[in-house]
Amino acid sequence: MKIAILDDYADRALGLADWSGLGADITVFHDTLHDAQAVIDRLAPFDVVCLMRERTAFPRRVIEGLPNLKLIVTSGPRNAAIDVAAATVRGIPVSGTRSRKTTTSELAMLMILAINRRLIPETEALRAGGWQAGLGRDLAGLTLGVIGLGNIGAQMAALGRAFGMDVAAWSQNLTEARCAEVGARRMDSLPALMAEADISTVHLVLSARSAGLIGAEAFAAAKPGHVFVNTSRGPIVDQDALVAALHSGALHSAGLDVFDVEPLPDDSPLRDEDLIASGRLLLTPHLGYTTEATFRLFYEETVEAIAAWQSGVPVRLISA
Repeated sequence: MKIAILDDYADRALGLADWSGLGADITVFHDTLHDAQAVIDRLAPFDVVCLMRERTAFPRRVIEGLPNLKLIVTSGPRNAAIDVAAATVRGIPVSGTRSRKTTTSELAMLMILAINRRLIPETEALRAGGWQAGLGRDLAGLTLGVIGLGNIGAQMAALGRAFGMDVAAWSQNLTEARCAEVGARRMDSLPALMAEADISTVHLVLSARSAGLIGAEAFAAAKPGHVFVNTSRGPIVDQDALVAALHSGALHSAGLDVFDVEPLPDDSPLRDEDLIASGRLLLTPHLGYTTEATFRLFYEETVEAIAAWQSGVPVRLISA
């Protein structure tokens, strides 16, 4: 049996789980291919493919182009990059793992703190021989706007309150009852939230309904000094509108952990050295879920899924 482990950027897959009991020929790939034919050419010999979240797309064309493929295992309980229906037609199980629930909110709060306290420009100034190049901003007394009040959004509301912040929230189907449950004020619209909040943080699931949802109208409504953070999915935000808002001053600053294309291309307009050096734009390479405990869980349960499938035991399936 040939197993491919994809997109192991940190080169940790083989060290975080015991793959030896599978008796398989295992190949680990550390890069991401975006061309469907290139993915097909690379993976043609493999029986089992192990995916890391949405790093490599697995549409119908790829699934149909891999005649040897017998099992797909993805980290996490869902993966929007997989055409599960196409796999089902071919009789290929698509299995998922559990995921830890607190990592993204921790990173989002870290980014909020780093931007508002000017952590990066101050450490850079110190490294260059300087000292105290500016003044940071307290979180206590500010308003945190949470866009999407699901599990992660609720964690952000709790973290905001712990720092002495008022919490407002908005999403397309948000109810007063949900806001009362997590201690947030419900706003009637996204522009209203952007105008009310000093800091906003995105925690929506990417779907046809949420793609491009946050754009020029929202940024134009932003309160002076507004800090915008996205640790959810890149395509929820209109990237061009965000860059324009930073240059115009409609947004004071932004922190982005997710992007339309990942890894972030070298020629992306987000790689703006002036914005980055000034501390107005903080970019991180999709770190929201990349912790050792999370990846150990991913890979251990990936091995368990493959072993169960080998033994004829039903595997945990993800939904389409």
